[in-house]
Amino acid sequence: MTSTTALSGPFQVTVQPSGRSFQVEADETVLAAAIRQGVGLPYGCKDGACGSCKCRKLEGSVTHRAHQSKALNAEEEAAGYVLTCSATAQTDLVLESRQVTDESAFPIRKMPSRVQGLEKVSHDVMIVRMQLPANDVMRYHAGQYVEFILRDGDRRSYSMANAPHTMMRSEAGAPAVPVIELHIRHMPGGKFTDHVFTAMKEKEILRLEGPYGSFFLREDSDKPMILLASGTGFAPIKAVIEHMQSKGITRPATLYWGGRRPADLYLHEWVRQRCAEMPNLRYVPVVSHALPEDNWTGRTGFVHKAVLEDVPDLSGHQVYACGAPVVVDSARSDYTALAQLPPEEFFADAFTTEADKHLG
Repeated sequence: MTSTTALSGPFQVTVQPSGRSFQVEADETVLAAAIRQGVGLPYGCKDGACGSCKCRKLEGSVTHRAHQSKALNAEEEAAGYVLTCSATAQTDLVLESRQVTDESAFPIRKMPSRVQGLEKVSHDVMIVRMQLPANDVMRYHAGQYVEFILRDGDRRSYSMANAPHTMMRSEAGAPAVPVIELHIRHMPGGKFTDHVFTAMKEKEILRLEGPYGSFFLREDSDKPMILLASGTGFAPIKAVIEHMQSKGITRPATLYWGGRRPADLYLHEWVRQRCAEMPNLRYVPVVSHALPEDNWTGRTGFVHKAVLEDVPDLSGHQVYACGAPVVVDSARSDYTALAQLPPEEFFADAFTTEADKHLG
């Protein structure tokens, strides 16, 4: 280590086993520095709420900004784990993270976007299609997300639900323009989602920034996959399925999609059609709180437990999980502890709300 006494920075961060390194300023988080320099560390919410960026510190010293204990508890911190989204370096650092890749680091850009279409697909889910600038098309991986930058500077994050190859769309003979699809769930009282469901109009202009996130298909593996989604956590999974179909990826994949009521599986028929076209794709819809009038005859219970019932040994699988933090956290814990899933084969994007981010 070369900078063990000075606290002014910048400090050197080396990531093992890849050997990638980058500089971090004294007043910025490790993750922010990695994103700024195109180093693909794993992350999700960027707010100390989801734990997706947690990794082992092999050498050096950090201090953590405010974060949730469920993302990093005191025992984990004492054992040398860090949250890169909340950690600031006090010395040079050596971290262990097996998800560092060059390919994940597409440029992050701010851009204007225009509402092209609004489609209400259930009582609380709106599909919003946003037209992006055509002169410099954003590049992203299926599974990544963008952030809306609101007028007061607040941000709201949503995954792209369409794969990159489907971006260019045209209507009524007009020239093709890049369009991303977002699945937005109404959170009553939510500053942004109340607007989406009550006042948003086509042609409205909003500012976006992206792409963000380390959730995308690892194509260097041939392991069978579990695709686990709850609610609108289906959005990035949909993009991954489109990507698989376009690329001719034939690894076995089983989608488990959970909702409280059948209507929460708002693109149920879309999934069934993909299964008809993709022999490698299976679909297991799971409903936790069906009512008699739903006439639901499929699987019931909690979606992450349905996976354990069907595949009690996940040691040879990869899992891609998206949705509510309680679902993602439970899946991560149970699959590694009970089903022998290697921790490095669990890839997740927890959909933290503003309320989630401010829980203690």
